[in-house]
Amino acid sequence: MSTLRLPRADGDLEAYALINAPLRLQGTADRRPFNRVAYSAAHVVANSLADNDPHLDQSIDWDRTIAFRNYLWDLGLGVAEAMDTAQRGMGLSWSGARELIRHSLQAARTRPDALIACGVGTDHLPPRDDVTVDDVLRAYEEQIEVVETLGGQIILMASRALVTAARSPEDYRRVYSRILRQVKQPVILHWLGEMFDPALTGYWGSKDHMAAMDTCLDIINSHAGKVDGVKISILSAEKEIAMRRQLAAGVRMYTGDDFNYPELIAGDDQGYSHALLGIFDAIAPAASAALAELSAGNLASFHSILAPTVPLSRHIFKDPTRFYKTGVVFLAYLNGLQDHFVMLGGQQSARSLVHLAELFRLADQAGVLRDPEFAAERMRRVLAVGGVV
Repeated sequence: MSTLRLPRADGDLEAYALINAPLRLQGTADRRPFNRVAYSAAHVVANSLADNDPHLDQSIDWDRTIAFRNYLWDLGLGVAEAMDTAQRGMGLSWSGARELIRHSLQAARTRPDALIACGVGTDHLPPRDDVTVDDVLRAYEEQIEVVETLGGQIILMASRALVTAARSPEDYRRVYSRILRQVKQPVILHWLGEMFDPALTGYWGSKDHMAAMDTCLDIINSHAGKVDGVKISILSAEKEIAMRRQLAAGVRMYTGDDFNYPELIAGDDQGYSHALLGIFDAIAPAASAALAELSAGNLASFHSILAPTVPLSRHIFKDPTRFYKTGVVFLAYLNGLQDHFVMLGGQQSARSLVHLAELFRLADQAGVLRDPEFAAERMRRVLAVGGVV
C-alpha cells in the first residue's frame, strides 16, 4: 500500500496512505437501462505539444477528446457538449466549440446508444454596453443554425451579453419566446448561477433567485412543447425542488447541483430530477453504477455509491466555483484518461497544490481512482513540480 507526502493547508506535509479500494463496477453487458436521463458535461483534452501561446490560443487533442466521450457513452451516460465544463468562455471560444460539436456529433452517429446535446450561446458576441437585445437574438440564431444543420439537439446556454443588454425580465421573455418558437426540436434551457459565472449575476432579470425563477417558469410553461427540460445550477436543493414542482407536465428538471445531486436525482414522492452535471465527468463510473442501482430499485445502494463522492464534488466545486474545471481535468489525468495535466488557457494553474492534494485524498476515499497505485505515481509527478520530493 503506497504512502505519499501530501501538503496541507497549514503548509506542512503529511503522510497519506492509499485506501486502495476502487469502486467495482458491472460490465457493460450487465448494466441496466437507467430510469433517469443522465448527461455528463464533458471536458476537452488540450494538445499539450502544440507550439502556441496557451493563454491566447486553443489547440485540442481531438483523438483523446472524442475517446473521452466514447468512455462516457460506454458507461451509459449522455454527453452535454461544449458547455462550461469544456471551458466554454474560459479557454474555449465559439469557433472551438463549433468544431468540438461537429467532431462529437460525427462520433455519436457511429453508435446507436449515444445520447448527446450541444451548448448554444452568444459567446461570439462581446457583452459590451452598446449590445442590444436584437444583437443577442441574432447571436443565438447564428449558433442555433450551426447545431441544427449538424443535426444536434440544443442546450440553450445562458448569455452574458443578454445580462448586459436586458433592462427587465420582459427582455428575457422576448428573447426566449422568439427562440423557442423557432427551434426545430425541444431544447434544454440552462440557468447557470453567478457562482459558476459572475457575469451571469441577475439572470432572468433579477438578483433574487425566486423572482428570477418566476420569470424562467413563465417562459418555460408558456412554451412547454418546445422545452425538453431545464438545467439549473444554483447550488440550492430547496430552490431546485421548488422549481421542479412548478414545471409544466412533460418538462424535465435536470439537476446541475454539484453539491446535492444524490438527493435530487433520487427525488421524493412528488418527483425527481434528471441529471446534467459537470461532476459526472469526474466520477462517471460511480455515477453509472449508482444510476443502475437506482433503476433496479436499490435506493440504499444508489446512495452508498454516491455519498462518498459528495465531499469530493464539493471540494472540486468550492469557491471560486468557476475554477472547478481544473479539478475535473486533474482527475482525468490521475485516472489515465489523458497523458498530461495541461488545459486550454493554462487553466491547470487555477487551483493550488494544496487543493489538488486534498482532491487526491477525497478521490481515493470515494473509490473513484481506477488504479490507485497508478494515480499515486501521477500525483507524485505533480507534487515534484511543486517542489515536494
